[in-house]
Amino acid sequence: MLRDLKEEVLEANLLLVKEGLVRLTWGNVSGIDRASGLFVIKPSGVAYEDLTVDSLVVLDLDGRVVEGPLRPSSDTPTHRVLYREFPEIGGVTHTHSVNATMFSQAGVELPCFGTTHADHFHGTVPVVRELTPEEVAEDYETNTGNAIAAAFRERGIDPIAMPACFQKYHAPFTWGKSALDSVKNSVALEVCAGMAMGMWRLRPETAPLPGHLLDKHYLRKHGPGAYYGQGKV
Repeated sequence: MLRDLKEEVLEANLLLVKEGLVRLTWGNVSGIDRASGLFVIKPSGVAYEDLTVDSLVVLDLDGRVVEGPLRPSSDTPTHRVLYREFPEIGGVTHTHSVNATMFSQAGVELPCFGTTHADHFHGTVPVVRELTPEEVAEDYETNTGNAIAAAFRERGIDPIAMPACFQKYHAPFTWGKSALDSVKNSVALEVCAGMAMGMWRLRPETAPLPGHLLDKHYLRKHGPGAYYGQGKV
């Protein structure tokens, strides 16, 4: 079932290790097949070197396991909510990468200070509020997804133009048009977070990137007028 998607999700999870975004088993990637409404995710607590296509778990958007011998990632409910609330996305990544997690734990947003950031994120990467004691006790992972979706909805943030957030006291979540795309956004977020911290040390008073440069760099890679790369001709 969903063999091609499973192979992509396996590749995406292994890419977390290659890119230095995870230690131990601190991360997971999923990908969804919108036609069937099924998504594939890493099993809980399994070392990356032990992952195989057949060890991945297939679920529906109600959270029911459809295929797979192992328990899915403990973060599965968060992924499920994001797929439900952001219907344009095709993949979700969660890591505890060092730089991005420092922003999450500190509850600090990441303004766009340069064109590297603008190539991936159209503006400031937001912080999502911490969960209440009641939300944690009731259904921690589902309410994590609910808080992310509510923050984007209430602030009018487009999840396609801003495919990332910092969950306060927790860690970053990213998403994209596919499982692999969501990992690329996680890589970009980690690098941009590190660049920002280094820049603040060099010049704390630096202003964010001017709007005309932000728009130019984001839109030349995204949207109907994009011309970066070797697209269809």
